[in-house]
Amino acid sequence: MARALKQTWTWHFDTPPETVWPILADTARFNEAAGLPNHEIEETPRADGSVEYVARARKGPFNLVWEEKPVNWVWERWFEHCRSFRQGPLDYLCATFTLYPDGAGSRGEYTVEAAPANLLGMLILRTGFFIAAGKNFGALAAAARDFAKGARGTAFDYQAPRLDAARRARLAQIVARIEDTPYGHGLAARIADLIETAQEVDLIRLRPRALAREWETPEREAIEACLRATRDGLLDLRWDVLCPRCRIAKATTHALDQLPTGAHCDTCNIDYDRDFAKNVELSFRPAPAIRPLATGEYCLFGPMSTPHIKVHVTVEPGASRVVDASLPAGPYRLRTLEPGPEADYDHDGSAFPEIVIDADGVAAGEPSSPGTVFLRNDDIRPRTFVIEDRAWAGDAFTADRVASFQGFRDLFSDQVLRPGDEVAIARVALMFTDLRGSTALYGAVGDAPAYQLVRDHFAFLAEVVRNHDGALVKTIGDAVMAAFVEPADAVAAALDIQRKVTAFNAATTTGAGPIAIKIGLHEGPCIAVTLNGRLDYFGTTVNMAARLQDCSRGGDIVLSTEIAEDSGVAALLAGFEPVREAADLKGFDAPVPFLRLVL
Repeated sequence: MARALKQTWTWHFDTPPETVWPILADTARFNEAAGLPNHEIEETPRADGSVEYVARARKGPFNLVWEEKPVNWVWERWFEHCRSFRQGPLDYLCATFTLYPDGAGSRGEYTVEAAPANLLGMLILRTGFFIAAGKNFGALAAAARDFAKGARGTAFDYQAPRLDAARRARLAQIVARIEDTPYGHGLAARIADLIETAQEVDLIRLRPRALAREWETPEREAIEACLRATRDGLLDLRWDVLCPRCRIAKATTHALDQLPTGAHCDTCNIDYDRDFAKNVELSFRPAPAIRPLATGEYCLFGPMSTPHIKVHVTVEPGASRVVDASLPAGPYRLRTLEPGPEADYDHDGSAFPEIVIDADGVAAGEPSSPGTVFLRNDDIRPRTFVIEDRAWAGDAFTADRVASFQGFRDLFSDQVLRPGDEVAIARVALMFTDLRGSTALYGAVGDAPAYQLVRDHFAFLAEVVRNHDGALVKTIGDAVMAAFVEPADAVAAALDIQRKVTAFNAATTTGAGPIAIKIGLHEGPCIAVTLNGRLDYFGTTVNMAARLQDCSRGGDIVLSTEIAEDSGVAALLAGFEPVREAADLKGFDAPVPFLRLVL
């Protein structure tokens, strides 16, 4: 093999490493902006459970084939990305980026090492390869520096494919149509601009909660705008079943009733189940009629592709390695990239333990030296050590949230589970309401005025529930069942209802007189199913919430002790003096304690 050539560039940044890292460690974005080709990857399981990753792409006149090696990195410190070529002018190519604190800023060193596979490869490397790479990467580093300090709006310069006149006209029509509904919130043009100008890596999976944070707008408004944009043909929605290891979507469908109960991840070589609260996510991407996206990858592995992974380092068999890493306190999982056992570790912020891997599993050992992590591979094959944050991404619009989101139920009532499919929901907050004395109301004022009052009160409740990020699941006679992801939102909605009922009564013109609303609240696990053509909930939690509503006298709020103990709810109740009571409830063996809140 011919001698490798190497070049290092040093870049200075005005901001600290933790600000620069998310930009330059986003290798997929960097590669796309650098003009590197996207590529198809074939993943083949090996006999030992590991996976071989073979990529194919065309660059200029060359058809390239290479083995993609797992990227090594330590969060906010360094990454190393190597490719071993099977076809093309190069034998291998490695890129390494290291960040160092430098006063109030940071210094980055980017090294490219490459070896030729033939005379043509040697000619390429010895002429303009490193000059062109330095100019290209240097421009990207300068853009990253300006973006990190807030001097530019995008990380890198990028020329998106230009939309033809027909697509641009369609785009303008759709934006106007979206904003002509209650769901646009002035965001349709921002979505359209994103589709028209953004890098492909930004569009493959649009997360509305992340957009809300970036645009500094309420989450509900960003989610509603994306849902409406989908209904009007600007976006496509996708149900993604994320791998619990790499957290990349390995099964995708456009309809909830086609959602599989599990999937297989070729990258991690594991089978896994769906979990509505963790790994089933509703995401969006541009409608192909507006902007089609290319298939393939710009980078299969990379620190920002899997930001929950803080250390990802390969160690040869029988070897050990010490890496500089300062990991904050929190819940971590210790495992390998290859399938096998794993161990959970709750880090208190002091010295991180040594990690030892052998043929039987992974274990946390004695404390490493401060600021380092000691990795030891006692297996007979190379192993890639993984230290990952166990917390799931907060930006994911997970299926349990979707099911309790009013805008989704309004715009996509046809999106339901297939008949017979049951999904466990780990935690949901439920509200049941009813009109006090509704039977007497019908007798006193007649069916028509009473019915109109009931309809008006349904609309009143729906608006309050929506404004508190909940969803009206169904009505039962004069009663309402609503669902919320957060218990505090459910209690805040209940408080809002009772505070506003006087104003509702004052605005009612049916002549039926004032109403009083009974409210019961509970939270816990349940089952989601399709009933009467809509998503519904069943289980003990549902029964408890309904029975607690029966205990309400009207004008008050009855809360289970479980929902009252939630930290967010406790803060809402700080100014009240709820009364503790207990009652025999139908379907429950022992008296059930609860709190009665009178405003």
